[in-house]
Amino acid sequence: MIRKLAMAAVLTVAAGAASAQDCTAVTVEDQFDLTEEQIGVLYECLSEKMATGYAKEGDAIAANYRDWAPTATRAAVAGAHQNRLLNTFANDIAAEQYLKFEEEGVVMPIGSILAKESITISLKKKAARPGPLFTMIKVGTDLAPDAGGWLYGGIQPNGKVMKVKQSFCHDCHVGWEAQDSLGYPVHEVRLGN
Repeated sequence: MIRKLAMAAVLTVAAGAASAQDCTAVTVEDQFDLTEEQIGVLYECLSEKMATGYAKEGDAIAANYRDWAPTATRAAVAGAHQNRLLNTFANDIAAEQYLKFEEEGVVMPIGSILAKESITISLKKKAARPGPLFTMIKVGTDLAPDAGGWLYGGIQPNGKVMKVKQSFCHDCHVGWEAQDSLGYPVHEVRLGN
């Protein structure tokens, strides 16, 4: 407990000092060891930078996703997406079904959009920075037959659209085939759980 409090205090001081340095200081050795408080400090510090950066080039999803339904109480490391801290938002079409977090028989409606903020943590530099905004759009199998009806995408932290190989994303997401290729936030942060 003392170690956690000390680390939280160090991170809080580091984050305060880092605000003048783009919130890049992280004082932990492993992102899986971050406490809820530490993740909160990082997210609060980088939140506005992420939202404005993603929207910088005028992408409609990037400009509006923060008005959608949050799916978790906070960002968390799920292990996917290169062990980044992730925080997912669901548009009005997706929210009702997604927030059930069902594990079998899931069929998301066409027009469902998920936007997943990410925070990249460099263990080598011990620094945190905004990662891409990952997106999934349910377009149906007529438009995306090789990706289970999903169109995968991403927006860089500077607002530029990422070049995304659909098979690269879908090859991982197909592991959740019974969930309509949806990876959910980790259990302890899911809203309603």
